[in-house]
Amino acid sequence: MISLGAKTLPNKMVQIIDSLDGMKSISRSLHLALGVFDGVHIGHQAVIQSVVDAAKSDGGVAGVLTFDPHPIQILAPQVAPKRILASINHKKELLGDLGVGVMVVLPFTEEFASCEAETFLADLLRATSHLKTLAIGEDWKFGKQRRGNVKLLEDFGAEHAIHIRATSAVMLDGERVSSTRVRQAIRDGNMKAASAMLGREYTILGTVIEGRQLGRTIGFPTANLRAHNEQLPCDGVWAVEVTLENGDVYRGAGNLGVRPTIEGEDAKRMLEIHLLDYAGDLYGSDMEVLFLEFVRAEQKFESLAALKLQILEDVTFCRNLCTS
Repeated sequence: MISLGAKTLPNKMVQIIDSLDGMKSISRSLHLALGVFDGVHIGHQAVIQSVVDAAKSDGGVAGVLTFDPHPIQILAPQVAPKRILASINHKKELLGDLGVGVMVVLPFTEEFASCEAETFLADLLRATSHLKTLAIGEDWKFGKQRRGNVKLLEDFGAEHAIHIRATSAVMLDGERVSSTRVRQAIRDGNMKAASAMLGREYTILGTVIEGRQLGRTIGFPTANLRAHNEQLPCDGVWAVEVTLENGDVYRGAGNLGVRPTIEGEDAKRMLEIHLLDYAGDLYGSDMEVLFLEFVRAEQKFESLAALKLQILEDVTFCRNLCTS
């Protein structure tokens, strides 16, 4: 298994293709992993590793074919979970770390969901004459009514001289590693368990937006990241580590929640981060956030003065944590 580090901001040379026809530009042998791969956890990595190994053996290209949005957001939006990787760019960077050269991102629509598995495979074959390997998790299903499975792929592979690799589930602590388990660990704030299943420390990648700048007026300027559809840990104050676009790394104190002392009842959940020993304008830039340690639960204070005193304690705790 390839070990992934926590830092993914530096750009990786991964080509993104947004249609099957776009694959016609690939002239070398293609070894393709199929799946949603939300989180790119160690189970996903085992599937992807199989095509990376196959590509290395013949000088070909390792690729991942995935979907956006997550299929369940179209098929059953009322029960759709939060995403572990809400950003395609974040997934791209992680796949680059694994040795993937091509990322095919197909739009998942109701029309696509009604496509028969055989039709999808025929379209895939027409799109590339260099397809040598298809890899999936052994229980992954695709196509209308989820009829596509390992047996159907094996028959397809035998007919067209394509090697089919079906990877067994990866087990950890006696249970199958899954995106559902990872999400639950993150929700619980159990970042150690999440990291074990992800094979890396859990981070989110977001863009800094303009806030009310209240933190600046009380001596603690913050970078504000709007929480989109990422699976975030429990609300409260966290010691964090942040990687900026230029690769610089800073520690900080992050508050995740609705800021009850200063916002109304309809406030949106947000992550705001005070970077230690940083001065500059980050608006519009991306940053990657690693949650190091939970400090305390979010709470409403009786005044801004009381909030300021508590923030001072939080920042001091996070600074001491950095130097311990």
